[in-house]
Amino acid sequence: MVKYKDKERRRYIRLDSVFPVDFRLVALDNQTFLSEWIQGFTNNISRGGICLSVNNLKPELVELIQKGQSNLLLNLQIPLSRAATLARSRPIWIEQIRNQPGQYLIGLSYTEISPSANKHIVGYAWMKYLVPRISAGLLIILFFGIGISGYFNWRKTLENRNLVFQLSRVLEDSKIAEASINKINREKEELNLNLSQVRLKLKTAEEQKQQALSELEHSRLAIERKDTEERQLLKNSEQLALLIDRLKKEKSVLEEQLLNLEKRQATATQNLLTLDEKKAILQQTTFDNMYQWLSRHRNPSTGLISSFEGDLDIADWAFIYDQALVACTYTYFTDFGNAGKIFDFFKYRAKKVDGGYLNAYYAKDGQPAEYVVHCGPNIWLGIAIMQYTHKSGDRRYLSLAEEIADWIIQIQSEDEDGGIRGGPQVKWYSTEHNLDAYAFFNMLYEITGNQRYTRSADRILNWLVKHTYDRTDIPVKRGKGDSTIATDTYAWSIAALGPAKLEKLGMSGDDIIKFAEENCSVEVDFHRPDGNTIRVKGFDFAAQRNLARGGVVSCEWTAQMILSFKVLARFYRERQMLETAQLYEKKASDYLWQLSQMIISSPSPSGQGRGCLPYASSDFVDTGHGWMTPKGNSTGSVAATTYTLFAYYGYNPLELVE
Repeated sequence: MVKYKDKERRRYIRLDSVFPVDFRLVALDNQTFLSEWIQGFTNNISRGGICLSVNNLKPELVELIQKGQSNLLLNLQIPLSRAATLARSRPIWIEQIRNQPGQYLIGLSYTEISPSANKHIVGYAWMKYLVPRISAGLLIILFFGIGISGYFNWRKTLENRNLVFQLSRVLEDSKIAEASINKINREKEELNLNLSQVRLKLKTAEEQKQQALSELEHSRLAIERKDTEERQLLKNSEQLALLIDRLKKEKSVLEEQLLNLEKRQATATQNLLTLDEKKAILQQTTFDNMYQWLSRHRNPSTGLISSFEGDLDIADWAFIYDQALVACTYTYFTDFGNAGKIFDFFKYRAKKVDGGYLNAYYAKDGQPAEYVVHCGPNIWLGIAIMQYTHKSGDRRYLSLAEEIADWIIQIQSEDEDGGIRGGPQVKWYSTEHNLDAYAFFNMLYEITGNQRYTRSADRILNWLVKHTYDRTDIPVKRGKGDSTIATDTYAWSIAALGPAKLEKLGMSGDDIIKFAEENCSVEVDFHRPDGNTIRVKGFDFAAQRNLARGGVVSCEWTAQMILSFKVLARFYRERQMLETAQLYEKKASDYLWQLSQMIISSPSPSGQGRGCLPYASSDFVDTGHGWMTPKGNSTGSVAATTYTLFAYYGYNPLELVE
């Protein structure tokens, strides 16, 4: 029996899978059939032949092959080929498979085969040979790449989380440094007061001593003066001298203490300046990262961004209001491409009900998440388009904004006073929605010049004066017939109407902001996700006294108040009332400092630990306006993050500015 030699083995390509081959033995003249069709399998192939594996081959046929008394006619069903191919071959060797009776390997050399069929077979063989190896190599490269990417993502996440941690520490150190300086100032004031009193006493004692010496001198000259009187004057003079000496020593001690305090004050002030410089750098980097969080958080398919990262119940919900805020943020940073993707979704894909867009869609596929239609979110989408159109000069989405405006005007026409209901299927009126619409229509007029929009804006303003600015004890009502205090209506009255317009209406921006501070400002414990608890001051959703839950800081509404402080500061600077302007700038800075302490690290892989703001200081509590704050103490809020960016950069989305 001919053996399967090593040099023959190297001629064949080993396959990882087999395909069937029908064959029959023919005489050497290739005319006479010596067997019926038999099925074999091949998994070794070369350019000149194939190796067949055959089961249950009859002994007499084995003998014919071994003696070289037959050739083989092959019927090849080549994989990936539509038709079978006939080929002729001669056996080169035959070998029984060890411990497998009746099973043989037969090495064949082609004597006749179509060149194209042979090329196809060899090509298939090489494909089967190389593809798994190339795939394995690619998988190794892929896994290696994933590993490297994962490593760098891990490093980036650590860096970003450390950045948030550093900012938190610097803010805390600044707080301690400021407290130290305030304490030094109080001690310094007390020392200065004591020193002034000692100096006054010393001056009085020296004057009295001088008077006593003068009287003593006169008594010596006066013959009629008695000796006892002279001795008393002398005694008084000596006592005054002792008092003066003691007061001088006390003055010296106080002056030395004051000098030491001034040195401590200089050191503490320098330390605070260093911390402020570090804080400014960390804040800038952190706020840049917050913008990156918004960009990375975006779904590439729909262009939408989920509103709350961390609350699993609404994990993929994209509220229109939040999409509008994100689009405004993209526009502010001149990222017009990403802003346009949000507008494209609403222009071409978003489902409408009753003529308006639904309050929320799923970020992943754009399907409706909430079958409720309110005017406010639709108006905010229009505001975002106005900001985009104004800054980019691109008017592609102006028609979409005008469609929204037409729908709002239709709803407005149903109210004799010109107010806008909360939605087509509701009866309540919201101050917030009407302030939004007032700003929106003014923007539309500024860009289009269409007087129709100013008429609608004027009707809204009249409605506001009649129904929400009609009480002196509560400057801004939440809505028509609703005296509930809502902090955002106070902030947006400043941002949407402006201090000058409020003055013309007989209202004071100062009084509005003062009322909000007195009724809605709270100081609460904030439990950071890292386990630390800090004390923060900000603005509640409503008047704390009206809610049993205690105070809650709304990050978004606090940021809105910060922006309103900046609007008022700008107003007074333009009027050259610098002291008042500085007062509001100080308030804005202080509350922004408080808000910065609430920045948390994004928990998602895409967020990479970048900074973002939670919706509020407490999760899953009643806002007082019909909804709960999201669940989770590390849930990032798009609305809170975007509005904090607006507050930081002084960007008012309710007005068009260069």
